[in-house]
Amino acid sequence: MNERLPPDDLKVRIADRVRAIDPELCALSNQLHADPEIGWQEHRSAAVVATALAPHGFTIEQPYLGLETAFRAVRLPRGAHRFTVGFLAEYDALPGLGHACGHNLISAMSVGGAIALAAVADDLGLAVEVIGTPAEEGGGGKIVLLERGAFTELDFALMAHPAPVDVAEARPFAVTHWHVQYDGTAAHAAAYPERGVNANDAFLIAQLAIGLLRQQLPAGVRVHGVQTRGGEAPNAIPERTEGRWYVRAETTAQLLELEERVRKCFEAGALATGATLTITPESERYAEMRTDEDALDRYRENARALGRNFDVDPASATMNRASTDMGNVSQVVNAIHPYIGVGGGASNHQPDFAAACVGPAAEQTLRDGATALAWTALDVTRNRSGVLRSSAAIPHD
Repeated sequence: MNERLPPDDLKVRIADRVRAIDPELCALSNQLHADPEIGWQEHRSAAVVATALAPHGFTIEQPYLGLETAFRAVRLPRGAHRFTVGFLAEYDALPGLGHACGHNLISAMSVGGAIALAAVADDLGLAVEVIGTPAEEGGGGKIVLLERGAFTELDFALMAHPAPVDVAEARPFAVTHWHVQYDGTAAHAAAYPERGVNANDAFLIAQLAIGLLRQQLPAGVRVHGVQTRGGEAPNAIPERTEGRWYVRAETTAQLLELEERVRKCFEAGALATGATLTITPESERYAEMRTDEDALDRYRENARALGRNFDVDPASATMNRASTDMGNVSQVVNAIHPYIGVGGGASNHQPDFAAACVGPAAEQTLRDGATALAWTALDVTRNRSGVLRSSAAIPHD
């Protein structure tokens, strides 16, 4: 440890436990990485993460709240129960990129932190949970779970997310995920062009309007997307085009205002071409993060004691702006979502970042993350287990 913490027998026991289960955690991370599954299809991934907890005294509920790829693992203390900590696990991969966001490490860190914390839970009257949350990459799995009553028994929720470098505070954008579709009329592009309604032209007009709109948008706002279907043949006027678009803003309130401006750009494409526009939300809106600042200070202290460094190049530290459905959880439960560095020159959602999420450096990140999370949960439990549980998050200035 690079910085000295006061002697703490429980933290020593937690660190020893992480070291003891290190081969299991590395094997779990590697298995997830080698077999990536995208959101809502993580059947093998959810099963292997839940199975890793079962031998360590956790009772597994899977499926959880009607979601096939969600689970809840619970380890209750012997004796009085005074506090509940929940580690959140993500395990969905990116289409075509595998685990280029490092969710294999998220799961392994949460599993490791939970098992290690459970080793001292009886001393504290502490219940430890791991909740497996599907479809973070745009599907809003945590939001669906929230709507069905998940997380309400937690006093504190936490997870750590891989990034190029360590950044303690998550500052994610609120985000809307849209599926956009135009329907026109097919026709022969040379013989009968006047009979067609070109759905591809509608998309082109919308993208041009969005590009011009960006000049007048507030700093920090993001509007971006891809066209996933543009037509089938060059000699046939496209009758259907589709795309996926994200709108991001600093807060949910700002996002609601921005959505209307972006929607009008898509409506312009329909108006100009005569195509029919359909916009379908792919999930509920992701909210901004409401960080438990006291708990985050504890995480910083614990991570620094393990040698983690938060004095990093700001240009490399912007992964903490990425949107996450953990923001929605943080609106109702005290929570933190720090980013932990895996090193190297790649950034999230690049193929090289997927490669950086396995191997010796990633395994050290895994050990550090599991330990720092468990230590932080221990600190929070000690500080708060004497107060009555409340479903409301701690007020922030």
